[in-house]
Amino acid sequence: MLNQFSRTELLFGKEAMERISGSRVAVFGIGGVGGYAVEALARSGVGTLDLIDDDRICLTNLNRQIYALRSTVGKYKVDAAEERIHDICPDIKVNTYKCFYMPETADRFDFSEYDYVIDAIDTVTGKLEIIKRAKAANVPVISAMGAGNKLDPSAFRVADIYETKVCPLARVMRYELRKLGIKNVKVVYSEEKPIKPIEDMEISCRNHCICPPGTARKCTVRRDIPGSNAFVPSAAGLLIASEVIKDIALGK
Repeated sequence: MLNQFSRTELLFGKEAMERISGSRVAVFGIGGVGGYAVEALARSGVGTLDLIDDDRICLTNLNRQIYALRSTVGKYKVDAAEERIHDICPDIKVNTYKCFYMPETADRFDFSEYDYVIDAIDTVTGKLEIIKRAKAANVPVISAMGAGNKLDPSAFRVADIYETKVCPLARVMRYELRKLGIKNVKVVYSEEKPIKPIEDMEISCRNHCICPPGTARKCTVRRDIPGSNAFVPSAAGLLIASEVIKDIALGK
């Protein structure tokens, strides 16, 4: 029967689409990278999406985040995402968590309930905890490496973490994962060398933070505020989603 996912079914087939619609995917971090991953998962027919992010949408998110609109500034990202997902497909079940994922909050999540996990957060301790929990639950996980301070969307690659190069975040993650005895993790990373952002205090969030009231982690307390654009994080997010959908469709 013709439906909104019929064009996708022409490529994957009915059995694969049933696997996709019966799957549950957790996305940790739904900013520039994670937001586009969620968008593609919803448009591919994933049956249940768990969205984990404690941030509210800020004016400076409009340059790259799919859920950031003038009409959504100030809203929690997970709430804006849920509304858009249900506008795409009302049948998708969406579980939202206004939570900053870290070892201290990890017990809120049962990884054994997921069919796939996407790590799109930007803190090393949180990323390591996500990967550890996914591995312990024997659940596939894909992790986003650095997308900030980049200009070339064609430089992204899919690889095992130990096969990465150039990316500073991937280097740190390799070191820490090796200490934990974790031997393989699928990642999306860029082989483009990061660009040093222009130091202009007139346009710096450090001095002119405009995060909405109630934002837990304002720019003034962040360690780094990278430069960003519309086309690099989105490319990484869509690449991540493509790996998830293909793996689920093929029953990996």
